[in-house]
Amino acid sequence: MTAPASENIRETLLSRRYEPSVGAVNELCDALQATKPGTTVPYVDPIHDVDECRIISLYSNIGEADESGFTVPGDAEAVTRMLGLQWQLGLRPEYVMPWNTHPWHTPGEPNGKFTPDQVSAGLKPLLKFLALVPRASVIVAHGAEANRLATMLLKTEVPLLWRRGLKTYKVRSLSGRAFAGSPARQEEFLADMRVAYTDAMARTGLAKA
Repeated sequence: MTAPASENIRETLLSRRYEPSVGAVNELCDALQATKPGTTVPYVDPIHDVDECRIISLYSNIGEADESGFTVPGDAEAVTRMLGLQWQLGLRPEYVMPWNTHPWHTPGEPNGKFTPDQVSAGLKPLLKFLALVPRASVIVAHGAEANRLATMLLKTEVPLLWRRGLKTYKVRSLSGRAFAGSPARQEEFLADMRVAYTDAMARTGLAKA
């Protein structure tokens, strides 16, 4: 794909960010960004769907915001791994939606290891996000920061959680030091993720391909 074509696709997706499938979530992203001037909050790609979403992929979002302007699982290799995993399982994009542990990025500055306060700051945004995806009942938390936020979430007494019987799965990040190791080790990491997503699909009534 050529660079101009990539830019055209990016602009097309950004122009569609308020479509009914994801409009409410991306309006939340705008509202969160407004609370912290000078930051950006990546959008959710319009390929996803708030009405159909069953599974949340919660990312630790260490590093810089993706230049696309959308929420991604990490670097280019992480994106490839996640897409491959979804393809293998037959997990269609309308049934899963990404979210970041700490929604905010400072332009040009990579997020490092989050402080406890930064993780805590992501709790209310996550709850607001969950309220917008009424059929979501599973969170797959990728990486240490996402794992901590998922644990924090389950300790709240918000009725939304028990009404849905929310379940969380804790797996590795898809890039960075957490995914370092030999090809064999990396395949073990991916196998653990396949198990988590397969179980999440079964739990939410989605048939594995």
